[in-house]
Amino acid sequence: MSQSAAGRAVELSPQSIGRLEDGQATRTSSLHINALCDVYRVSDAERKVLLALGAEVREAHKSGGKWWRAYADEIPIHFDHYLSLEDSASQITFWYTLVIPGLFQTSDYRRVLAWTENPTWTHDEVERLVELTAKRQRRLQDPKVRIVVLLHEAALRSQIGSGAVMEEQLIRLAALSEHPNITILVVPFNASNQLGTLAGTFVLLDFPSLPATKLHEPSVVYVEGFVGCLYLERETEVEQYRHAAEQIRRVALDEIQSRELILEVAREYAQ
Repeated sequence: MSQSAAGRAVELSPQSIGRLEDGQATRTSSLHINALCDVYRVSDAERKVLLALGAEVREAHKSGGKWWRAYADEIPIHFDHYLSLEDSASQITFWYTLVIPGLFQTSDYRRVLAWTENPTWTHDEVERLVELTAKRQRRLQDPKVRIVVLLHEAALRSQIGSGAVMEEQLIRLAALSEHPNITILVVPFNASNQLGTLAGTFVLLDFPSLPATKLHEPSVVYVEGFVGCLYLERETEVEQYRHAAEQIRRVALDEIQSRELILEVAREYAQ
């Protein structure tokens, strides 16, 4: 059936049917979904799933967006999407080679990075970005999300700001590593880790089952660049990064050794 024919059958435009098929936002009521189910002759089980998905979408948009919408002026469009994924994930795996992930950054560390990336920004613009980072970190207190941070030792030793900034950052990192839902592992300089070097920085996000339908959202890999980013969703691509994360974890120090190294480098910055 063409989009035009389907649209005529349920009193929607062909463009609305096209947006539905492409997974784009469109206002569609339960009546429209029911009518489409009649036209497409779907089973009762399929109808139930589709109506539940529609209800979940409407519930998600009822508030007009998530909390980070207030910071839209300070964040790139592509990162706005990443925040949505981060806020929904049940497990987040980071691999960072040169800086500490934003979810773990102290205010001073984030402030230095913001000024470096955006030297023309005003004080207020930088502070709003720092505030955004602090609000993101509420996720760290959520026992329902499992967070694994794989860090190259270079991220500990690449000085961002003063020694005092780095000392505070690493002490906080060590403290967070003791949370039951957070694992922080460091890959030392002397580890054989060619795959991690080749893979580059990435974030692997896994999601829980949807509450009503119990369907599983596909995992996503987020790869951020200096002027843009990639969202990878194909199963073959995601599995390559999952394999990379497993190999990186294999050559990393264990949790206790990693915490000891983080605190050792923090003491070096204190001198």
